[in-house]
Amino acid sequence: MKTPRSIVLLPLLAVTLLACAAGRMALREGERIVFFGDSITELGVKPNGYVTLIREAIMARHPNTLIEVIGAGVSGNKVPDLQQRLVRDVMNRKPAIVVIYIGINDVWHWELKNLKGTTKEDYESGLREMIARMQYAGANVILCTPSVIGEKTDSSNGQDTMLEEYAAISRAVARSLGTTLCDLRKAFHDYLVLNNKENKRQGILTYDGVHLNDEGNKLVAREILKYLE
Repeated sequence: MKTPRSIVLLPLLAVTLLACAAGRMALREGERIVFFGDSITELGVKPNGYVTLIREAIMARHPNTLIEVIGAGVSGNKVPDLQQRLVRDVMNRKPAIVVIYIGINDVWHWELKNLKGTTKEDYESGLREMIARMQYAGANVILCTPSVIGEKTDSSNGQDTMLEEYAAISRAVARSLGTTLCDLRKAFHDYLVLNNKENKRQGILTYDGVHLNDEGNKLVAREILKYLE
């Protein structure tokens, strides 16, 4: 089921971003944060979603300045889909910060009937092209690595090897372009090693092996907030 993209207004006194290249950045009145991604981000604007949790956490700490937080997630999207709607959903909004959380479908769709994933070459070039355009426009980018396709901790989820390869591409792109990396792949792995002793495929951080449950949304919010606070 698809969730409409939403824009919520966020009171904020001063948010700083630790960016690899630019250092600290203070958000000001009227600026925007865009969360750009697939169905995980589309669902992230729901009441217990990670976008909402981030908004509420910042609002509680900084109650006096107005910032727009925009959820721009579309179910089924991959890197090429984000490229196609980059201008409409990101560039035209002139955000101060863009959080990109993508990569699951780029891998997952290789295994799903009548769908096709994204080649490593197109995945890397697409990320580079989008981030470069955002940076040129003055936005600070937080690039998240793809999290999980299955929650087993013994490398038996089926696409673990490929997913790790795509996460490594995201890490390399962030390093080479000097943008901030939020390594959700590592954060999920570390959490699951401690909390999935029964080696379950789902139910710890996701409800289906991919999409976040309440605990998963909390984890993603905590990780991203490290770079927004």
